[in-house]
Amino acid sequence: MNRLSLYIFKTVLLLSALVTDGYGQSLKAPKLENGGLRMNWVYTKQGYQLQQVQVNGQQQWRSLSAVSGQYTILYSKTQPGMDAQVIKDKKGVEVSFPEPEYRYIIPTWKANTSAVSLNKEGDAISFYPQQCRSEGNALVFSQQTDVADIEAIWKPDPVHMHDLRVTIRLTARAAGYYSIATPALTVNDKKQFDWAVIPGIFQGRAINNNFVDAYAYGHGIPDLPVVVRERTAAALTSILTSKEGVTMAVTAEPGTARHPWLSDKSTQSDWLLGLSMINRNGQLMPTLYHPVLGQQKSFLNKGESISFNFRFTIQDKNWYPVYQHVVNDVYRFDQLLHLKQTHLSLSQRMEQLLSYVKNDSTSRWRTFDYKGIIIGAQEYLGGVHGSEKDAVKNADYGAMWMLGTITGDSILEHTRLPQALNFKLAQQHTGEGFFRGAAAGQYYLYRSKRFTEEWGAYTEPIATTYYMMLDIGNVLLFEPGHPKLKSELRLAADWLLANMKPEGYWEVAYNNATQKPMFTDQKDYRPTFYGLLVAYKILGDKKYLDAALQSADWFIKNAVDPGYFLGVCGDARFAPDFATAQSAQALLDLYDITKQVRFKQAAITTAQYYTTSIYSHPIPDRSTKKNGARSLEDWQISQVGLSFEHGGTLGSANPSGPILLASHAGMFVRFFELTKDSLFLKMARTAALAKDAFVDPATGVASYYWSAMNKGAGPFPHHAWWQVGWITDYLMSELSLRSGGRIAFPSGFVTPKVGPHKTFGFGAGKIFGEQARLAMMDKLVSFDNPNIDYLCALDLKTKKFYLFVLNNDDDAQKATLQINSSRFITGHRLQLDSISCLSADGKRIPFSWGDQVNIDPYGLQVYSFRFD
Repeated sequence: MNRLSLYIFKTVLLLSALVTDGYGQSLKAPKLENGGLRMNWVYTKQGYQLQQVQVNGQQQWRSLSAVSGQYTILYSKTQPGMDAQVIKDKKGVEVSFPEPEYRYIIPTWKANTSAVSLNKEGDAISFYPQQCRSEGNALVFSQQTDVADIEAIWKPDPVHMHDLRVTIRLTARAAGYYSIATPALTVNDKKQFDWAVIPGIFQGRAINNNFVDAYAYGHGIPDLPVVVRERTAAALTSILTSKEGVTMAVTAEPGTARHPWLSDKSTQSDWLLGLSMINRNGQLMPTLYHPVLGQQKSFLNKGESISFNFRFTIQDKNWYPVYQHVVNDVYRFDQLLHLKQTHLSLSQRMEQLLSYVKNDSTSRWRTFDYKGIIIGAQEYLGGVHGSEKDAVKNADYGAMWMLGTITGDSILEHTRLPQALNFKLAQQHTGEGFFRGAAAGQYYLYRSKRFTEEWGAYTEPIATTYYMMLDIGNVLLFEPGHPKLKSELRLAADWLLANMKPEGYWEVAYNNATQKPMFTDQKDYRPTFYGLLVAYKILGDKKYLDAALQSADWFIKNAVDPGYFLGVCGDARFAPDFATAQSAQALLDLYDITKQVRFKQAAITTAQYYTTSIYSHPIPDRSTKKNGARSLEDWQISQVGLSFEHGGTLGSANPSGPILLASHAGMFVRFFELTKDSLFLKMARTAALAKDAFVDPATGVASYYWSAMNKGAGPFPHHAWWQVGWITDYLMSELSLRSGGRIAFPSGFVTPKVGPHKTFGFGAGKIFGEQARLAMMDKLVSFDNPNIDYLCALDLKTKKFYLFVLNNDDDAQKATLQINSSRFITGHRLQLDSISCLSADGKRIPFSWGDQVNIDPYGLQVYSFRFD
């Protein structure tokens, strides 16, 4: 008998032994037990209550405290309304949030503060069931109420010993609207718990009595029994770790929640599953609701039924392994990587993006005379404070200089980069006064000839980190002797240093007119300190490193430890966003400089937090979906693996879903190298690969928001540079990983705003002990298999050309390599017959020109050629 059969057999024997009066009659002492969990119920005057819940820990069985077992259903005879409720503070004063100028997020906030969302609608009917019987290896509890009959089937998961699977079936006795809540296994201490998280919504180790701070920004757990929507829940689970270190999660079974694209249009706003951390009775207990009161499937006529399938997971571990279990095992996260069929490689996209950014028309490149110099940038067609549809912006200076350097393209080198550099030099306050050295604004308004910030007349310290120090720092990696850039970098660093609080943090923003702090309801839970790290690396002045270390320590204590983060999108009032991923990379870079372990651990912790901003549902499949005239398979437009711009109750993910800008992909590969946590690697690959359905065929530019499908750049033409940046960073990270670090190129600083991807191409890298520089020659290399990606490098001294070939699929691949020698460096000739092939560990593979390329799943091969 195998282990699984023995496990089921023992469970059945145990249940059978508990029957006292024959099949169908109530048990006196129902019990479920396996190698991981023990649950005992006892019959009382109120009904069957939990008497004991135990989990098999590392060394012994541990009992959970304050066990309950209470059930709750919600009922309303009439349909609940969805009007926004008045929010009041603890003194009873009405809270006005957000301010009127935040037009993009006001509708979302209103929708998420309805009486249904605040869990105030309907009658709550709580009970302990009166009957219990056994059926096979399951316990069946039942109860009759005035409005409905309820039957709950409990059984151990046959594979995962720390999971209990539950089905609750409700049959209406009266017409009306119903919602089934998951039972309260325990009543937990609100003052003493280690961690709580609803992925993508909120997280923390304490109840936050500031409702707006908790509910809008995800800082801790709201002190109300709010019910949040699945549309921004990255995983369909609610997880609580007790002070004793035992974690309990309740997870909806696949198929319960809404599908974001059910057939031929977005169904992102359908609401079938509610998630909560405090239940209707005010108890701290991970809780789910299905259906949601007043929403689809919640109305039942008398005699009609509905079922809710979910599971409890209880482990003697912290929250993260339980979250991994939900994502990997319950929702089969790697399913998309198994299903995907790539039609456009990332390398092919890079060639298209090169053409796009060089084209004045498609990329909307504009130039202007600004104080006697020609500045250049791309049109920005989104909302900007004070604009008259005249805003322009540059996105990723590291990617711009990288692409110009590795291609040697004349348009980039002689027009784009000089004009973009002038834009950067004009972007700083250089006059006397409070703001001397700070960034003047990320946008230029050409009608009024001024720089401005996105959503108000204010100046953020992190904007100086972004648009002065990161951009300038990355350019200086390519142009290290540029005196004007160094001067601006020092000016910016000194401004940042002068305005750092003694504790090590900054104000979120200053009013440009009054110079007084703004957004004082928030702290700057963002990696503003990273700018000082850049200044230290470029300028070498230790005072910048000392300040960065002081600020990073403040950040670890006040942001990382409690799980509080702030975003960088002004139009969303800084709702947490991809700046959290930047924080992880910033801390990791600080560790690389100092080798102080606290920075590495904080980086890993923050990266783990960021995995909860990656969609893991619904499980993708091959069912047919329509997008206009396009017929697609479900996996092609799946949200799985994609990250938020910002989620929660304020973010753009509410109406628009996630984004296609996978800036975190390369960073997650790096964290896999560091930790060997496979979730990082799977999330990186799922975000980066086979996203053809979102790419504009004409330009190679992916849409920004998932909801736009393949409409291209839309109002954000500058995003193409960020796509160049993240794609290169991802491929370079895979190159290092697959070669075991034998092939590695120096990386620069992260990009402003959208995430942690880094720049390359400014220095020579090592290739099995030899050196070469990255190169990209348009249309030089091609493969007839889109699962194959490649990167190139050159060594002009030894006259060697390297081709790094990556199989980005989980099956072995074959491909034909073609090289158009006419696209090689002018004045040089590739000797194709000189080709040699090396494996990922540097061992020679027999190969001659014209042979077919055969490469293992997620494999790497290196081809080298001589040239003259």
